[in-house]
Amino acid sequence: MTDIIKLTAAETAAKIASGELTAVEVTEAHLARIEAVDEKVHAFLHVDREGALAQARAVDEKRAKGEKLGPLAGVPLALKDIFTTEGIPTTVGSKILEGWIPPYDATLTKRLKAADVVILGKTNMDEFAMGSSTENSAYGPTGNPWDLTKIPGGSGGGSSAALASYQAPLAIGTDTGGSIRQPAAVTGTVGVKPTYGAVSRYGMVAFSSSLDQGGPCARTVLDAALLHEVIAGHDPLDSTSIDAPVPPVVEAARNGSVQGMRVGVVKQFRGEGYQAGVIQRFDESVALLKDLGAEIVELDCPSFDLALSAYYLIAPSECSSNLARFDGLRYGRRTGDDGTHSAEEVTSLTREAGFGPEVKRRIMLGTYALSSGYYDAYYGSAQKVRTLITRDFEKAFEQVDVIVSPTTPTTAFAIGERTDDPMAMYLADLCTIPTNLAGNAAMSLPCGLAPEDNLPVGLQIIAPALKDDRLYKVGAAVEAAFVEKWGHPLLEEAPSL
Repeated sequence: MTDIIKLTAAETAAKIASGELTAVEVTEAHLARIEAVDEKVHAFLHVDREGALAQARAVDEKRAKGEKLGPLAGVPLALKDIFTTEGIPTTVGSKILEGWIPPYDATLTKRLKAADVVILGKTNMDEFAMGSSTENSAYGPTGNPWDLTKIPGGSGGGSSAALASYQAPLAIGTDTGGSIRQPAAVTGTVGVKPTYGAVSRYGMVAFSSSLDQGGPCARTVLDAALLHEVIAGHDPLDSTSIDAPVPPVVEAARNGSVQGMRVGVVKQFRGEGYQAGVIQRFDESVALLKDLGAEIVELDCPSFDLALSAYYLIAPSECSSNLARFDGLRYGRRTGDDGTHSAEEVTSLTREAGFGPEVKRRIMLGTYALSSGYYDAYYGSAQKVRTLITRDFEKAFEQVDVIVSPTTPTTAFAIGERTDDPMAMYLADLCTIPTNLAGNAAMSLPCGLAPEDNLPVGLQIIAPALKDDRLYKVGAAVEAAFVEKWGHPLLEEAPSL
């Protein structure tokens, strides 16, 4: 089992295609790993054992018939519990959808199944993707496999923890303000936020519709690229979906190089609040990029300092609108329906019981920002700042091919450390939020361990919209250089569970 779960997704798929392993063997190994360690980690909210084994058997039958298998056929995956899955629960980490069984698959779910990827189950997350630590889940927090007393990031901490604890070689996350990249950074894994609109949002429970984006999570850059290629592409069911070819991400990951590329370093992405070890590893990464043949260009993007404030007006405003559909009348939880309450009272009681504190906080903030007399002062002003951030990116990408930064200002903090201080929690997304506001593509990959706490540090790479392949080209080059320098993947240093 240990040998199987330590394989990359690409290696696993090759062994299944050659007959060296069966998809059922691979799936059983990961299900056994989940059973052995997830009681400690709590990465999964629902494990679909029977469904996963049925998918695996179907892959083995295809191979036995001589049918061509896709590049990820038979590879297990952990799916963030924000995508609808026909026949198994989708809760979005909330009590308001506890026990809800969707009657349909999200487009992303359909594409995974069509590619014969084996879906092991649904992973834990901050309720409605609102959070940076997975502590806002109604079903309890997830632990970071590097140190179970630390957070695994959020909102997609279940997916990142599943990867770091070898419960799955692939995972899916969503990124509204950094919820793929920040968990990747603090768990020593790879996470990618594709260009906004590149991956369908149909069947993905909405938090902030102009920011939400699904994307791939993995332990290597190539594995992330293979998954990216499976889930991306135009979807007529999603009005925000981009009708454009998927960039050649797999080819870029197989041919990583930064030779002759211009790499930007933004001065706003460092300073007060940044952990010394994070800055040290980032500076080493910049030096490494220079050694690999890149030209380093200093950039000044003054509007980035306003990104956090703008985000925490725009995202709650859209959340206030999107979550209005959870009224207790159509689906999900219903509280107080005993014949003595009106429909309005049932809705109020349902929301009081079903939504957690952070969700209520953001709904109230968003409703206030959208209210008459305050719309222009708050929401309207935030959208103007968003335009300034987009313009700063446009100017920057006239000078450079990609931008690099730390993914997060600090390494993983202790569970419970910031729960009573929302502002301190929000600062975890300081480096990731500008990309969501502009709609660009971005990746986080490991760049070492912080010397003061021996926890992973993430390097963020940002590319222009629809230039996602640049992320993989640069990411693969950096990853290969790190492996050569230390002789093994960084994740091998993670403590065993």
